[in-house]
Amino acid sequence: METGVVNDRNERRVVSKDDSWFSQFRNGSNPWMARYVYALMFLIANLLAWAARDYGGSLLTEMERLKGCEGAQDCLGAQGVLRVSLSCFTFYFTMFLSTVRTSKLNEPRDVWQSGWWSAKIVLWVVFLIIPFLLPSSVIQLYGEIAHFGAGVFLLIQLISIISFITWLNDCCQSEKHAERCQIHVMLFATAAYVVCLVGIIMMYIWYAPEPSCLLNIFFITWTLVLLQLMTSVSLHPKVNAGILTPGLMGLYVWSEAVVASIGMLEQLTKMLSADSEPAGENCIRKATASTKTDWLNIISFIIAVLAMVIATFSTGIDSQCFQFRKEETRSEDDVPYGYGFFHFVFATGAMYFAMLLISWNPHHTMKRWTIDVGWTSTWVRIVNEWLAVCVYLWMLVAPVIWKSRHTGEST
Repeated sequence: METGVVNDRNERRVVSKDDSWFSQFRNGSNPWMARYVYALMFLIANLLAWAARDYGGSLLTEMERLKGCEGAQDCLGAQGVLRVSLSCFTFYFTMFLSTVRTSKLNEPRDVWQSGWWSAKIVLWVVFLIIPFLLPSSVIQLYGEIAHFGAGVFLLIQLISIISFITWLNDCCQSEKHAERCQIHVMLFATAAYVVCLVGIIMMYIWYAPEPSCLLNIFFITWTLVLLQLMTSVSLHPKVNAGILTPGLMGLYVWSEAVVASIGMLEQLTKMLSADSEPAGENCIRKATASTKTDWLNIISFIIAVLAMVIATFSTGIDSQCFQFRKEETRSEDDVPYGYGFFHFVFATGAMYFAMLLISWNPHHTMKRWTIDVGWTSTWVRIVNEWLAVCVYLWMLVAPVIWKSRHTGEST
């Protein structure tokens, strides 16, 4: 009897591999393909939130018919973004509750993860409509909670990135690949440092053209100091982590500094236009001219949205870096990735994209085709930059401290 069940499962697995992608989608037999469908739904939610923020004016008349939209304004702008975000969060959190701790293929929760698409699309549409029927006070409460959820997403993403960088470095330093990867490691590390240094120099030119731009100079210089600190700790004889990991981490830290500078630039531009910060004119005049091209803003916005979806997707399938006990052997019936963790990342990612579109402040007025700008966004990026360095340094130093304590106790 058991042999017949096993044979039936194996037969189903073989058949599913030979089927077309459409057949696998319809039959719910490919969990790897399912994750792309969930990512596409997440992208659509991002675009809907953006449309509600930038192009919701034409929907004012229709919005007035909904109970939760008082005067239609509560369903547009930041409120519209939060309502779409709430619908996306509710959907993925429901999927998280229904798929968490799924361990084997072909069990009911695995079939639910990879199939039942008609029911899930209907569920997604229903969840999309419900937030627009809720009162504004509920949406404001969700907006406060979303700040915490977005922070959780940033922390998960940060740990995933650092884990990947350290895994890549360990793989290159292993006896099996050490000789073959030596030249590649040097090239990648050198390229990373060159990009970081050139990028920091360009930041001084763009965002600190005058000695009076003290705040800009401090943040840029501090980024350079953090890069030097990571390199020094990584090359310490007791750590000996090489130059690849600090170089790649330097790229991440530098990118956060760039985003923070862009957010600061946007806010200073607003203050200058209101004649409230005339002293900052010299710090933004050179960069302001490069922000007037609409197509450049559009391209930057599209790249930012796609990068956000890709980051959420790649983080969601990286559940192994959060497992304290690694499984040495995996059977053929094990699920290829953690379904529950995958949907949890997308649920927090729904809160994260809302914060980016409203610049972490529901009262912040956003221009069209802008994302993650303003003082609040700037400080979020700066804190995330510092937190990234702290987590990375701790991952380098912790094994050394643990080893020294263990050696001291044994002696």
